[in-house]
Amino acid sequence: MEFTINNNYFSKAITEVSHVVSSKATLPILTGIKMEAKPDCIILTGSNSDILIQRTIPQIIDGVQVLEVHSIGSIVVSAIYLREIIKKLPRDIKLTLSDNHYITIQSEDIMTRLNGIRAEEYPHLPMINQTNRIRIYSDKLIDAIKKTVFAVSRSETKPVLTGVNLSFKQDELICMATNSHRFALCKLGIESNVTGSFTVPSAALQEVTKLFHANSMMNIIVSEDYMLFKSDNLTLYSRLIKGHYPDMTALITQSSKTNITVDTKQLLQGIDRACLFASERKNNTVQLTINHSQLKISSKSTEVGKIEETQKIGQLSGEQQVNVTLDGSYVIDALKEMKEDEVSIRFNGSMRPVILEPVGNTSQIHLISPVRTH
Repeated sequence: MEFTINNNYFSKAITEVSHVVSSKATLPILTGIKMEAKPDCIILTGSNSDILIQRTIPQIIDGVQVLEVHSIGSIVVSAIYLREIIKKLPRDIKLTLSDNHYITIQSEDIMTRLNGIRAEEYPHLPMINQTNRIRIYSDKLIDAIKKTVFAVSRSETKPVLTGVNLSFKQDELICMATNSHRFALCKLGIESNVTGSFTVPSAALQEVTKLFHANSMMNIIVSEDYMLFKSDNLTLYSRLIKGHYPDMTALITQSSKTNITVDTKQLLQGIDRACLFASERKNNTVQLTINHSQLKISSKSTEVGKIEETQKIGQLSGEQQVNVTLDGSYVIDALKEMKEDEVSIRFNGSMRPVILEPVGNTSQIHLISPVRTH
């Protein structure tokens, strides 16, 4: 194997596939990156058993030749050393594989040698029937992931709650995430020949948001055990989380005892200020009190002091007086993902979940359970 490649493209691709490679992998070969030189491209692969990222570098990108393959072949080399040395080398790179399973990297007057492992020992790609696919604009999917992934559980007690549930219907994709105390949902229109509910690890979806470019078409391909995200030169395989995902949508009711609309940005800033005084507590408790046309946001700390502020309510219907205590960090997470100027908040009593929905956007909804205070 031998090829010459533009360092910028090579370094970027190595960094991308390195995202899922761990130096503490149980299989030693998974601490490395698999490199394959084909007649017209090179393919880089990194994996941690649950997530696999594969990046293809073609000979020509945007009309410019960035790669010349002199001979084909494959090898696995240490991800961390390959990434760090390539970042520090100037200009174009010539990489050569010897018969003794090491690679020589030449850049101007600099020569580096890295030991390798036979590529045949690297785990094979999952076999997936690619007929079950959905074509979607990457920016739409990335937006839906960002509006939900923050709500997943950090605890492994219920593994299915550590992922985002993707539910496919004929013309709709529903993304849902919950940790049992909060729930985030986002809908988007699609054309699909796939139906079913699949739970994807949050780590895999975080990689999707980082790696795939906005405003480009991508394919989602599903099987019983894997979900595959694919664009022209990038593929991400994710193992699915098994188990029944709870139906949280039953908790979202349109009726409410009290419904208010407030300025999204002002509410976010107010909750953020209140959390400064709530940070000593485990769940950042912030109190929301409605008294006729005003919303009071308050929090107190026995050691620091307290904060109170009043904000104007845009519209109010139902009961005029409400008092509820919420985890302020949960409210902040939800509000940060709302682009609309106003947010609707529905209350059904001090101990019932609060529902937040951006005004004029029914595709996004957040549910937050109150915090019990003594």
